[in-house]
Amino acid sequence: MRPLFVSGLCIASALGAGLEESFAALRNGTSGLRPNDFEPFPHPTWIGRVDGLESAPVTGALARFDCRNNRLAQLALAQDGFEQAVARARERHGAARIAVLLGTTTSGILETELAYRRSAETERLLAARDYAATHGMFSLAEFVRARLGLEGPAATVSNACASSAKVFAQAARLIEAGICDAAVVGGVDSLCLTTLYGFRSLELLSAEPCRPCDERRDGLSIGEAGGFALLEKAPGAKAAAALLGYGESSDGYHMSSPHPGGAGALLAMSDALARAGVRPGEVDYVNLHGTGTPANDRAEDAAVHALFGAATPASSTKGWTGHTLGAAGIVEAAISVLCLERGFLPGTLNTGRPDPALRSRVVLESEQRPLSRVLSNSFGFGGNNCSLLFGRAG
Repeated sequence: MRPLFVSGLCIASALGAGLEESFAALRNGTSGLRPNDFEPFPHPTWIGRVDGLESAPVTGALARFDCRNNRLAQLALAQDGFEQAVARARERHGAARIAVLLGTTTSGILETELAYRRSAETERLLAARDYAATHGMFSLAEFVRARLGLEGPAATVSNACASSAKVFAQAARLIEAGICDAAVVGGVDSLCLTTLYGFRSLELLSAEPCRPCDERRDGLSIGEAGGFALLEKAPGAKAAAALLGYGESSDGYHMSSPHPGGAGALLAMSDALARAGVRPGEVDYVNLHGTGTPANDRAEDAAVHALFGAATPASSTKGWTGHTLGAAGIVEAAISVLCLERGFLPGTLNTGRPDPALRSRVVLESEQRPLSRVLSNSFGFGGNNCSLLFGRAG
């Protein structure tokens, strides 16, 4: 495929608002995880919470979209000059030629949870809500599209934890087909009780900060985040990286467990490299999906080792952000671009004793070193797998 250049990028997560705060936390080894203080929950766990959303409503002409998920989108969009980059792209291509393709898993479900909690007022609250603008799955794409003044194709992708990675692949196909000239991709997932109780019911929620690839790992930490990237065929003045290839697969092994041999993950990674015309030895770093659950880390390790052996450094950054579910793809794509731009290889935070059964080269300590190509993995429930290969724009 022809490279697509990242001419705009923004992020907001538990690490902070913006690329600078995010990179500072990565460089300093400062985790964004903390004991759950989001909502009363009967089980101990750690979360990656974004501060300030409760006091930052969506107002004005877009007030009907006000919910935690869109507040998080609003915060992310305001970072890193992203809205200005999109405005310049809109002048170049026209509003109708820029797509908006975003991923989420639960959208604004928290608003419905809160309405049902107040049982005495439930009927009135539910009747008064604008479901389509808050809880509905298209809410995020519609809100972002309106805020950015875009008129091109728009869609929300909900493929579990691969959602905001798969939108990069969707954008590449639309641009290649000539349907649009550029695309705003990314995603948002915000904290809600549905995910906390859901992962607890699956016995996948850790009572401690997650520790991917550790021999004592016992589950994940839920986080929330939002992020966006602007993809264009021609390199913009500020483009530091480009999407070189993508790979997707659906192994369909189990509703909530990965294929134990990592078959789908291997196929997604291999296709990303093949589409870019890159050999495994030419990849400098693999950003693992690395959730910290025993089955996920085992399966991903099998796939990574089968393709890269024990030579290519790999790590998980979920010890900083938590697992941001539908936003994990864009969060880790942004981290991958930062690593390329700044010559930085992040370690695997919170991991003290690597599982001796894992065979790939899991890096524990961060390193300052030049990188030319980075592969970012996002694997979700139901066998939804996506790998993105990024390279330096120069």
